[in-house]
Amino acid sequence: MKQISQKPPIKIVPLPLRPLCRRQVFSSPGQILRTAMLFCIFCLAFALAAANNPAKAEDAGHNDAAFDNFVAALWPDAQRMGVSRATFDAAFQGVNPDPSLLKHSGKQAEFVKPIWQYLSATVSPARVARGREREAEFADTLARIEARYGVDRFVILAVWGMETNYGAYSGKSSIVRSLATLAEAKYRGTFFRDELLVALKILEERHISPEGMLGSWAGAMGQTQFMPSSFMKYAVDWDGDGHKDIWTSVPDALASTAYYLAEHGWIKGWTWGYEVVLPSNLSLKAFEPHEFRPFTQWTAAGLVRTDGESMPRIGEAALMLPAGRSGPAILVTRNFQAIKSYNASTAYALGVAFLSDRLAGAPALRTPWPVHERTLDTNQSVEMQKHLIRLGYRIGDLDGKIGEKAQVAIRHYQRQAGLEPDGFASVPLLEKMRKRP
Repeated sequence: MKQISQKPPIKIVPLPLRPLCRRQVFSSPGQILRTAMLFCIFCLAFALAAANNPAKAEDAGHNDAAFDNFVAALWPDAQRMGVSRATFDAAFQGVNPDPSLLKHSGKQAEFVKPIWQYLSATVSPARVARGREREAEFADTLARIEARYGVDRFVILAVWGMETNYGAYSGKSSIVRSLATLAEAKYRGTFFRDELLVALKILEERHISPEGMLGSWAGAMGQTQFMPSSFMKYAVDWDGDGHKDIWTSVPDALASTAYYLAEHGWIKGWTWGYEVVLPSNLSLKAFEPHEFRPFTQWTAAGLVRTDGESMPRIGEAALMLPAGRSGPAILVTRNFQAIKSYNASTAYALGVAFLSDRLAGAPALRTPWPVHERTLDTNQSVEMQKHLIRLGYRIGDLDGKIGEKAQVAIRHYQRQAGLEPDGFASVPLLEKMRKRP
């Protein structure tokens, strides 16, 4: 055996160290080195494990047993809906809960954007330009879909643009994982559990694979951002390949959007609305919020279109003042309500409406927005909601979002307080509410 020459030992002078505990005392310099090396190895291994598997570290605090029990309890209901065991198992293969969704669901913007800022971002020149490119690319498809369902092609395009930027981004979250996480947590009651069961039925019908069923964190799917229940009612196999594919088939996505709007009251041949000018002597006290009246009545009241064209002689519309009396005035038709059925937000529906006009070549609004108006931030919006609730109005959730119910309540409040009832939530109005007993 080959002898290894021995070098003189290195003399180590130990530094004064405090024992790790009263009974743990290092007896030699070698023991100190070995302990230090083991500690370094442990730290390195821990760091590598965390770096290589961040999802597992994030999920560490979640009760996996509770999630497994939830999935097991879901199977009988899925089976009753016609979902096979093979489809069920494939859907949940490797699926673990995503606790970050629950944090995301509770997030709220620090400030509420004024309507003009929101519309400036959503109806941007870049989005208009991209939409015109996509319109040219799918001109024949859009023409046939418009002929079949009677929905304006530019409105279809605008919904597509607002939802996923014309298919550029439709979300990368696993729909099964998202819905299962929210359902197991009983977020919004049984809503997400019901949607999860429908998603399993979609997989059973082989419209998409579990890996391809992607969308937003809250379960909205594909280029149309349909929830599973909307998919089952309104998704269309336009390209005829046997699959209703709103994820990768643009014709299917466009036709599905058109069918959805048609089934929610779109009137063929009608527009969504008109920008108008109010006569200076018009009192809003005679009008109820969101009240539809014949166009002839609006004409008689002195309203005129900003584009110089005559008002329609048939049909009806409702007056909308999205930024109060000092901002643009719009007469919206029933088709605007159809757009709003896609997303209950008035701002969203206006975004679709204005974007569709720009895509069709119509100019932007002629009336400027009151950009110098003092608008509410989230805390102030919550405070206004509390005042409305205190006054006996039912406005929905106390969430800092001034929606349609709150706007109706604001108009009634303004009328009772002797103010011009334009329904606009502003800082001056909040200051008046603070002074009222």
